[in-house]
Parts: sequence; structure tokens; C-alpha cells
Amino acid sequence: MESAEKLSVTVTPAVARMIREKVEDGSFGSASEVIRAALRAFQREEEEHAERMASIRARVKASIEDTRPGVPLDEAIERVKKRISELARESDDPASRRHS
Repeated sequence: MESAEKLSVTVTPAVARMIREKVEDGSFGSASEVIRAALRAFQREEEEHAERMASIRARVKASIEDTRPGVPLDEAIERVKKRISELARESDDPASRRHS
């Protein structure tokens, strides 16, 4: 196990109460364990966020570098309206509901 460094932190009364409750209900053996678990969760969240941002950046970059011709906005809107109409007709068709 990695050596530990003792730190002092200040938390709100509500957070202190939550930490104590987690220890008292047996979820954790000590306040330090609660804090470590919270920090591990925070670290995972940060890593996941970084991965999502990298994915978004890669998709934006690929989109910018895409050499296919763009679709004019008015044409794109018409395509979307047409597809919505098709979906609405399908949902109103009793025959299509029998097969779902």
C-alpha cells in the first residue's frame, strides 16, 4: 500500500453529519475511508469526463475534416420534417403496432 499523508480538511456540518452517518451505519470503518471512497469516485468521474471530452473533440475534428459535401440547412430541415411525418404515420397505423 502507498504511504499515507495526513491532511486536515474543513467540511460543512451537513457533510460532517453524512460522514459520521456512513461510519455509524457500518458502511465504512472510519471517516478517512468515507473520504477516500468519495475521492476515488471523484477521480473516476474526472477520468470519464476527460474521455467524453476527448471523444467529442475527435468527432468534431472528424466532422471538420469530412470532405463530403454538406447538406444545405433548408434541405436538412425538410428531410427531418419528412422523417417525422413518416414516423407519425407509422405510429397511427394499427398494422404497424401489431408487429411491434
